[in-house]
Amino acid sequence: MRHPRPPRPPSPERSAELRQRFAEEARSERPDLATLCLLVGAEADGTLDEAGLDAAQVELDRLAGQLPFRPGTPRAWAVALRDLLGERYGFHGVAADYQRLESSLLHEVLRRRRGLPILLSVVWLEVARRAGAPVYGVALPGHFVVGLGTDSGQESGSLEERVLVDPFDGGRVLSGQDAEVLVAGATGAELRASMLEPAAPLDVVSRVLNNIRAWAARRPEQSAVGLWAIDLALLLPAHAARLRYERARLLVQRGEFAAGAGELEAYAEVVGAVDQAVAEEVRGEARAARAMLN
Repeated sequence: MRHPRPPRPPSPERSAELRQRFAEEARSERPDLATLCLLVGAEADGTLDEAGLDAAQVELDRLAGQLPFRPGTPRAWAVALRDLLGERYGFHGVAADYQRLESSLLHEVLRRRRGLPILLSVVWLEVARRAGAPVYGVALPGHFVVGLGTDSGQESGSLEERVLVDPFDGGRVLSGQDAEVLVAGATGAELRASMLEPAAPLDVVSRVLNNIRAWAARRPEQSAVGLWAIDLALLLPAHAARLRYERARLLVQRGEFAAGAGELEAYAEVVGAVDQAVAEEVRGEARAARAMLN
């Protein structure tokens, strides 16, 4: 089975503008999840222009406007979202969606009504938020879901105060056992209360970019996709220092030996402050990369 080619990237000028806007939004007082995800999509897809970005926001508004007015309890909200998004509009996911870059791009998920669990959850989150629902993301290991109701694991809360739904499964309302099965299936571990804490918008965007990097890493011919996903992740206020090492190695893999070696050397200087042995290994990688220039 042939999989569709990923979308073409934007021009360098457009990309620079998108990255500046992404960095500004990520550092704002209240980062907007939909805006950040759409800017990721525009970095991936050069056909997503300003009109397309606006149209995606309008579509989220339109969907929110079709929800009942404040249906009541968290469970009632969950059912209303499932009925609208999962049943009426058919938003859901299947295993084949993991093979498509489009499954990580919000504008494509809105168009196709298919995507990865985290992007379908973004649709649920943004539609529910616009309608006034008490909603938050839940980053279960290996499977992102959505919570409705109280947004913390308060022991005193009743079962009615917090409901989990799985947008990948069309918005199915999850029992406690369902959540345990999802976590066990992904990690083999037990469900812990800390796993149910709300995911901040920037954490959601970081996980989206991690998924894109993982998609590209399995496809060496798509190294350019992996590179821009790293570049966007580096624009987030909090990111792992090791991302710079990952970027440097990716440059070397792409044949950009001088640039990759320079970034390896810079990373070695940073890591040398805490681990000289690792720093020397990285310097060795830099020397090997420079040798490829001869």
